[in-house]
Amino acid sequence: MDETTLIQRAINGEAAAWEPLMLAHQEPIFRFAYLFLGDADDAEDITQETFLRAYHNLKRFDPTRPLRPWLLSIAANLAKNRHRTAARYLAALTRSFRADPPAEVDVEQDTMKDMDADHLWKAVRQLNADDQQIIYLRFFLDLSTAETSQALDVAEGTVKSRLNRAVGRLRVIIKNDFPTLSEGYEI
Repeated sequence: MDETTLIQRAINGEAAAWEPLMLAHQEPIFRFAYLFLGDADDAEDITQETFLRAYHNLKRFDPTRPLRPWLLSIAANLAKNRHRTAARYLAALTRSFRADPPAEVDVEQDTMKDMDADHLWKAVRQLNADDQQIIYLRFFLDLSTAETSQALDVAEGTVKSRLNRAVGRLRVIIKNDFPTLSEGYEI
């Protein structure tokens, strides 16, 4: 059964039609929330809340449009709100004091690719929340400009300009804090 049919059946009150839609979109929603929040438990909460809110607001959804950008926009708003709360920071701080200190990394076993990925992750995390969000949607989740536009509920031109500015700021961070990332690349 295609997505449009499942959506229409769910809108008409058939709860069983919602489950395959959730299963189809659960992983990208979780990945986005995790990329944005950096915490698996918070990402799981956001994922569940996204599907609950989407299901309860299905009658407002235009079934002729793709579902994923709509779900990502719900997840983006929820993640942004979670990111802003003081409780989030307090919980992260509390966890860091309770956690065992990280084991020393065996540099010989890490590949350069892993190190680059870690540095890129850290560089992106230095961006403000809006810049992180657009980088995650466009590059980490590989959404098109149109899908990113729908997910953020902004015009495609706005996505392009925000992305351009975010990439520019990311280049500065990489140049200043992670220069090995730019070796052999023109940034």
